[in-house]
Amino acid sequence: MSNIDKRISELGLVLPKIFPVPEAMSDFIMMVRIDGERCFVSGHAPLNPDGSIAQPLGNVGTDLTLEQGIAAAQATALAMLATLKHELGSLDRIKQWNRIFGMVNSAPGFNQQTPVINGFSKIISDVFGCEIGAHARSAVGMAELPFSIPVEVEAELSLR
Repeated sequence: MSNIDKRISELGLVLPKIFPVPEAMSDFIMMVRIDGERCFVSGHAPLNPDGSIAQPLGNVGTDLTLEQGIAAAQATALAMLATLKHELGSLDRIKQWNRIFGMVNSAPGFNQQTPVINGFSKIISDVFGCEIGAHARSAVGMAELPFSIPVEVEAELSLR
């Protein structure tokens, strides 16, 4: 068991199955792109343990509470970790989380995007520690997100 897998287990976290990319979209969807030591991760959504899109869906601030938005961001972090583990073979290959871009499907007037995306950042920090998990970050509100997901996050990392 890798060091990061051990840490995930110690925290009582479970990585979901990876999101099955629909065949019609497979020509242009690339979940992870590696260029030397740089790793780019496309936008991820919150997933259930079976890899399906997690509920509830909709705008944070009307359809979801702030707490549900935070939980969606946490589930998004676990989904991204599952994809990275699948693509990299081991999460121990991650040298540094450099940047994340968090998008929140926000109701008009909702301005708590930062606390929502803190849910993602906290999972990464808890799993990797501050030295590796600290990252630059943006948390922005969007009028809509694909499939009415409440949160989408993309990332840039450095690899060993």
